[in-house]
Amino acid sequence: MRKIKVGVIGLGYLGKIHARLYKEINTCQLVAGCDIDIQRAKEVSSELGIDFCLEYKELFGKVDAVSIATPTKLHYRIARDFLNNRIHTLVEKPFTTGLKEASALIKIAKRHGLILQVGHVERFNSAFSATEKIIHEPQFIECHRLSKFPNRSLDIGVVLDLMIHDIDIVLGLVKSPVKKIQAVGIPVLTPFEDIANARLTFKNGCVANLTASRISDEGMRKIRIFFKNTYISLDYKNEEAFVYKKTSSGITKTALPIEKEQPLKKELSSFVECVTDKKTPLVSGKIAKDALDVAFVIRNQICKKTKIS
Repeated sequence: MRKIKVGVIGLGYLGKIHARLYKEINTCQLVAGCDIDIQRAKEVSSELGIDFCLEYKELFGKVDAVSIATPTKLHYRIARDFLNNRIHTLVEKPFTTGLKEASALIKIAKRHGLILQVGHVERFNSAFSATEKIIHEPQFIECHRLSKFPNRSLDIGVVLDLMIHDIDIVLGLVKSPVKKIQAVGIPVLTPFEDIANARLTFKNGCVANLTASRISDEGMRKIRIFFKNTYISLDYKNEEAFVYKKTSSGITKTALPIEKEQPLKKELSSFVECVTDKKTPLVSGKIAKDALDVAFVIRNQICKKTKIS
């Protein structure tokens, strides 16, 4: 079987990881990396033993698929150009800076019969995969996603940087239209919101409370899901999950058996598999757009209350 030829656009912190992991996937061939910073491009390409370019259009006709790990404001233009050149595309989250741009990319991919996947990596977390199978009609969900100040991704606020992961997860679990959104947040170290909280009420009665911060002393990526006679506590960071169940003698606690795997490698392997087998991605453009829609409502509420531009 011919290996899928892949390129990576943007060789910063995350793009470099994409490139390194593609080298480990034996069903694809990493052809080149691209970055406008020539020193960065040379450094990463030399380390990985691949070609590099400074202009992403140089990869047209040379690759079958690409990962786009540039700043968010560049996602639409770069993804549009690759899709229009019949190249399958994985775009890191957040998908785009606007819903119109997201819709346009979805239409282009559909028109050309291409894979368009968005990088919501928590969908590939082994603990989440194990947990998702046993969740039935959640009634309340609580998410905490906290990190130290990152010194990167500062062109967007914490809603699009971090909370977007939990929005995507919650929408996928509840499977009901959102009825009401309430949100608060404040800027602390940047011009954008650095800490935020949102409460989502769904038409089926489920309520989700989401908190995200990038100014915390310690990192945390946890979710708790409550449904009849059961709740699940999941730690994305440590890939652990515990199930608490009501019994005649009280509450039992059971650790879910989890085979830990690197989530991002699973995500990239899945992307390559989707390209090879023409399968629908776990996080398609449509699914990512739905999460983006909710994220923009949250951020707009925060902006109105705090006068963030």
